[in-house]
Amino acid sequence: MTQQLFDVPPVRNANHPQTLSKLMSNTARGEPIEILLVEDDAGDAKRTTDALQSGRLRNRITHVEDGVEAMAYLRREGEYANAPRPDLILLDLHMPRMNGQEVLAEVKDDPELRRIPVVMMTASQQEKDIVAAYNLHVNCYVTKPVDLDQFIGAVKSIEHFWFSVVKLSAA
Repeated sequence: MTQQLFDVPPVRNANHPQTLSKLMSNTARGEPIEILLVEDDAGDAKRTTDALQSGRLRNRITHVEDGVEAMAYLRREGEYANAPRPDLILLDLHMPRMNGQEVLAEVKDDPELRRIPVVMMTASQQEKDIVAAYNLHVNCYVTKPVDLDQFIGAVKSIEHFWFSVVKLSAA
């Protein structure tokens, strides 16, 4: 597990959800936004954290490398007993031990976790993967661009959308 805290000023007009009501109180108190990054590719994980670091929000990113580790983190098991609940999950599709669809199915089936927004970030453009993710109630599906600048732009767009545009239920 890797955890990085990026001290960036909070967005002034944040309009976010259930996690947004938490987010607004977090940023008002100077607390970071909690993001769980589930990514087995070290290069993609670094590019994602670098892009979020250069964003406008103060983030705490926890990186885990596969779905088994992600579920242990979300369920606060073992070394993750004191893990904070994430405000957003960025989830890769193709990973060892437990893939992104399996993680997504468990998250959305769990009453304690299902309201956490999950963004599937993957290289797969296969229609069957996209349909399967939405059938499992992913909040959005983003194809990772190969080009570095486009990749960074996609990550920044996700951050902007989920923490500046979206209004989620407070329940």
